[in-house]
Amino acid sequence: MAKKTKQQSGGTPATVALAAAGVAFTVHAYEHDPAHPSYGEEAAEAMGVSPDRVFKTLVADVDGALTVAVVPVAGRLDLKALAAAVGGKRAAMADPALAERTTGYVRGGISPLGQRKRLATVLDASASEHATICVSAGRRGLEVELAPADLAGLTGAVLAPVARA
Repeated sequence: MAKKTKQQSGGTPATVALAAAGVAFTVHAYEHDPAHPSYGEEAAEAMGVSPDRVFKTLVADVDGALTVAVVPVAGRLDLKALAAAVGGKRAAMADPALAERTTGYVRGGISPLGQRKRLATVLDASASEHATICVSAGRRGLEVELAPADLAGLTGAVLAPVARA
């Protein structure tokens, strides 16, 4: 994978953070279709990548603290498992407007990287089954492919089984 610079990648906070960290990554751009029912499935289809290698970024409220979950688009977030992964008791999906304000990204383009406020992050353990995974690069129609270990390292993510089929 070639390392991309800010100019080459579109300069989102996510790609800027990756370039600044010196992490190898590849940017994938595609034409976003606002009528598509799933941002993640749209990305997988557009890139020709298996949905188990494309991960969506979800923001949840765990005991009053916003927490990021990064799970395969082919699966669903297990809120109980997410709470347990961060030592919490209860988890619910965060209010979308609050998630957007806190991360600095719009829904469908929330990246686990380069967020306005760094949040506790949990990466589904299935990510470690792949050499690379794709996550949002910070806007709809833009994905970044990188090694799961690099994503975990840059976000301080805990790896835990938080997705279910």
